[in-house]
Amino acid sequence: MTTDMSSASSSTASLTFVVASNNRQTLEANLLASPCFRAGHPHQILIQEGYSSASKAYNDAIEKSRNDLIVFAHQDIIFPEGWLGQFEAALRYLATTDPEWGVLGCYGRTRNDGAHGYVYSPGPGFVGEPFEHPSEIQTLDEIVLILRKSSGLRFDETLPHFHMYGTDICMRASALGRKSYAIPALCVHNTLHYLVLPKEFYTCYKQIRNTWKAHLPIQTPCIRITASNKFLYERKLKEFYLRHIRHRTVIAGRAKDGRGLLDALQAMTAGSAELSR
Repeated sequence: MTTDMSSASSSTASLTFVVASNNRQTLEANLLASPCFRAGHPHQILIQEGYSSASKAYNDAIEKSRNDLIVFAHQDIIFPEGWLGQFEAALRYLATTDPEWGVLGCYGRTRNDGAHGYVYSPGPGFVGEPFEHPSEIQTLDEIVLILRKSSGLRFDETLPHFHMYGTDICMRASALGRKSYAIPALCVHNTLHYLVLPKEFYTCYKQIRNTWKAHLPIQTPCIRITASNKFLYERKLKEFYLRHIRHRTVIAGRAKDGRGLLDALQAMTAGSAELSR
């Protein structure tokens, strides 16, 4: 089922936001609470529910999008005040440096394991550091993915579940000669931080490794994919220890209402600005 929560107003600056949701309470306390969705906003919001995979939900939304620029976000993401301005600044920069960009996001990794992005989350706090311009990466985290409908990029509907589609879409862009970038646009990710990944993740890992075997190694935001599977075995050994010896699978929980995190972030950033004067 798709819910279109579009505003009646229109604007050349309007975007389409897409979310594959399985929990309305989480969605409303996080993504839909973002300041950019206040009353009268010009954006189209497509809530995709009941799909068997992110790829199917997202491709369906691409066809329904009224705008060329499409932002795919997790239901527990919040876009703080100023995110849209930071995104627009990144677009202006890329318009002169790489107008044929493929995929954008808020956090990614280079082939050599360099990290680019700036995200605030409960538990870890700030992940990454502020940076000035879009940074080229090999793959992006699925928390936020941005592409243009006109690019022709589409998600692989044979990829099951809700994992590693960010890696796959970046590899598809690269195969078309398009680069992907992490953009300097701070977002809040109000998520559970899992130490042990579900079996569905490893199903997707296997398919990505087989699909892109000619392009290995691939550095994803959470694991390095190689021909030898070295890092996969290391991770599974660590997970065995955590699950059966430490009996610990989660490092930090999700805040009940993401708006509290947004308030805390605004207070911290305001304090930092005051100290820098």
